[in-house]
Amino acid sequence: MSSDSTRPVPSERAQHILRALVESYIRDGQPVGSRTLALQAGLDLSPATIRNVMADLEDLGFITSPHTSAGRIPTARGYRFFVDTLVRLQPLAEQEVVRLQTRILERQRGDAKAIVTTASSILSALTSLAGVVTLPRQAHVTLRHIEFLPLSGQRVLAILVVNDAEVQNRILDMPRDYSEDELRRAANYLNQQFTGRDISDVRARLLDDMDGTRESMNRLMLDTIADADKGQQSGRDAPGYVLSGETQLMNFHELSDVERIKHLFEAFGEQREILTLLDRSLEADGVQIFIGEESGYRMLDNCTIVAAPYSVDEHIVGVLGVIGPTRMAYERVIPIVDITARLVGAALNSTP
Repeated sequence: MSSDSTRPVPSERAQHILRALVESYIRDGQPVGSRTLALQAGLDLSPATIRNVMADLEDLGFITSPHTSAGRIPTARGYRFFVDTLVRLQPLAEQEVVRLQTRILERQRGDAKAIVTTASSILSALTSLAGVVTLPRQAHVTLRHIEFLPLSGQRVLAILVVNDAEVQNRILDMPRDYSEDELRRAANYLNQQFTGRDISDVRARLLDDMDGTRESMNRLMLDTIADADKGQQSGRDAPGYVLSGETQLMNFHELSDVERIKHLFEAFGEQREILTLLDRSLEADGVQIFIGEESGYRMLDNCTIVAAPYSVDEHIVGVLGVIGPTRMAYERVIPIVDITARLVGAALNSTP
């Protein structure tokens, strides 16, 4: 996500004051006044001058005044500009990275779920936010072998062996009955032409090779491969995730409203909205940040999601990140999410 380049950009002095205001609000959780900024901003400016600059920032939509206070707090747009332009990241120290790597790699002899669960807990512990890691999905489904068996009622049983001896069965309704010899010839053709190929590639090739003389048999083969590919696509759409530390969100007054936290926890339980949002990071390069209404979901209007994809064998297979209030320590959270994604990918690559 990036800032809107068509909108006016604050002056250098206004940016300096905005950074000081956002950092103060993130640290203390209290609306920030001009006198506080006069002390913290490091500029030789009077409170009156700072008030004028703050008025300009408010006109630009970067800050707002809560009705209960004379101070100002950042808006979602203010946070966005801060994250894109002003934040000073604080990478983890080398010893912190080593400790993090050790904790994750301790699980490499277990299954992928153990690594994901550990990573989710680590993200929550390091940030005091909710840590979320999607379960790794298979990047490819490779055809190893296929057989067809005739069934009654113009149906055919397709038996597919994919990846490392994973067996899938499909029952297909066809427009006519097929003899065992026809089915054997169809299976032989697929095995000779496509063994070792990705299911999606096989489907595309069959579509290209369709011809009128073998239309019926081509439909059998295409329906089988298309069904298998559809099942894989469905699996990619909803792998599920592991969530840790969600109760920590109740410690932030921005999210402590009973109805607000109730809707948020319902979304965590249902998973669909959160997964849809995380999937937007699958094709991203590096860390993605969704602030407030940028998520497109009302229950996340007061939240930020910081997410990054993780890879196995150079293929992106999942996303991890944290969910918290918009008032979070971006300078530390962003590097934590980034390095954790790299370490999870390394751990999964080391898993037998």
